[in-house]
Amino acid sequence: MSDRSDGPADADLPDDVDAPDPETLEPGADDSAVEEAAKRVPRGVPLRVEGLRKEFGGITAVDGATFSVEQGSLTGLIGPNGAGKSTTFNCITGVHEPTDGTVHFRGEDITGDRPHAIANRGLVRTFQIARELDEMTVLENMMLAPGGQRGESITRSVLPGLRSDVVGQETELREDAWETLEFFEIDHLAEEYAGNLSGGQRKLLELARALMTEPDMMLLDEPFAGVNPTLEEKLLDRIHALREQEDLTFLLVEHDMDLIMENCEHVIVMHQGRVLDEGTPEKIKANEEVIEAYLGGEV
Repeated sequence: MSDRSDGPADADLPDDVDAPDPETLEPGADDSAVEEAAKRVPRGVPLRVEGLRKEFGGITAVDGATFSVEQGSLTGLIGPNGAGKSTTFNCITGVHEPTDGTVHFRGEDITGDRPHAIANRGLVRTFQIARELDEMTVLENMMLAPGGQRGESITRSVLPGLRSDVVGQETELREDAWETLEFFEIDHLAEEYAGNLSGGQRKLLELARALMTEPDMMLLDEPFAGVNPTLEEKLLDRIHALREQEDLTFLLVEHDMDLIMENCEHVIVMHQGRVLDEGTPEKIKANEEVIEAYLGGEV
């Protein structure tokens, strides 16, 4: 685990400065030079949020939030109720258009883009309340998720010469869906209507369905709310496995402080729409302002 107590190493270098690669330094180079070179080489940072602001009439829900998320990390976004966490998620993923500020994903400005366009770029999110299609089976929910399906074209769906191509892709999608359901251990529910699932099972389905879009990064909005301890542990296991196996990046909103501190290597704290602090769990737990914010004190 890297030490990020001073925030992610995400600052870009000036255009006229080339950062030396630590691996290319001459053998026997001074250790301090190697360390300095390593500090100047930015790590992968797929998501950057700068000066994000969202107003609803006379109410400012997000007030100049700035932070970034490193590649392959499980980053926690915490704060008391009304801190602006979900609104920040909504601005990042296109549900709300920011009043000000910018959102960059994989080096591209996605500020104000439509949700489907952002999802197609590889940035997907889940919601506090799972949004499955109740009257479709679990398997049908899964197969509906990937975009750009050939069967969406009326011509391809009905013309004999093209129909086989549609059927072939559907077969592949069905196999992928079954594999993903098995990964989340809900394949036994494949033919069950999604509306009949328990709250925890719906959270598993939503995460599995999001994975069907082949994302690069996932924003999880309180994925453990209302989930029993057994399913919570299963969800956590799957999230950690996806990080290790697929190098997926996660930004997680959660109110369970113990869960955040035990599973996230970097934590961002919001209060009254602003980023109050960020760093390692140890750094955050030692911040008196963070403690006061959660206890309702003045900061």
